[in-house]
Amino acid sequence: MRKYPSLAEQIRQPSLQNGERAEPVEIWKARKFIQEHSDEKLGLTKVAKFVNISANHLSEKFKQVTGVNFVDYVARQRIEKAHVLLLEVDLRVSEIAFAVGFQSLSQFNRVFKKLAGKSPTQYRATKAKHRRQ
Repeated sequence: MRKYPSLAEQIRQPSLQNGERAEPVEIWKARKFIQEHSDEKLGLTKVAKFVNISANHLSEKFKQVTGVNFVDYVARQRIEKAHVLLLEVDLRVSEIAFAVGFQSLSQFNRVFKKLAGKSPTQYRATKAKHRRQ
């Protein structure tokens, strides 16, 4: 089975001339913190304090390095976790929405559909159908 890159891996990063990734340590720490805490209430200020830089600087640098703004990056991390939960656990969509860090079901549904192209319920049904075939 082919493993597709995660949303986080798909985000572009500047490369050095020898092809290695160039990512400032603050951004690496911020991305790691987001990944580990995305199921919590997570704001730019909280992450900026963790990496010890101003929120404005983090916001600018984050977008510059990842190509995605902070809010979209956090949402993508949460949706990526939701994809797994929708397929592997028998929880209601609302339970998954809150488990991955969304504050409301409507926000979760809106963001999920925007990023996945279908609602969480449609995604679950489509993937379940493919597994049975």
